[in-house]
Amino acid sequence: MLAKTYCPSPFGCFEITGSELGIRTVKLVEKSPCLQVEEDVPEVLQDCVQQLTEYFNQERKHFSLQLDWSGRTEFNKSVWRELLKVPYGHTTSYSALAEKIDNPAAVRAVGLANRNNPIAIIVPCHRVIAKNGHLQGYFYGLDMKRRLLELENPMSFARQGSLF
Repeated sequence: MLAKTYCPSPFGCFEITGSELGIRTVKLVEKSPCLQVEEDVPEVLQDCVQQLTEYFNQERKHFSLQLDWSGRTEFNKSVWRELLKVPYGHTTSYSALAEKIDNPAAVRAVGLANRNNPIAIIVPCHRVIAKNGHLQGYFYGLDMKRRLLELENPMSFARQGSLF
């Protein structure tokens, strides 16, 4: 049976589902207010809420959670496993991911696997950018992608403000 809870963040409200098998989904949802009372969080989701909160507070750079990709294709799982190897504060490209899974022609399929990633933030599809270095594709929008990259690496992804 899947348990569900919510995790407030500077980016909005994240809904988390999972079971003893692991975290099944982390997705941004329209929920106001996004309340999460510690004693109401199912035990199987407590570590996830804690780790996401630490990540959003810039206190965590690596997640240590069991993930449940039941029912997902082997191709998607291979892409997501490679995403887990992209370090905090770094980026990779869709073509580099395709090469890492030994399928260099699958660049568009890698993009689709990123789009279908059910475990946002933890499986860091926001760290994938275009080969030319431009931000490209993110199911929560490019502004959200930039903000997540800025959270992880403000020196490389911060927006330049005006001096005057």
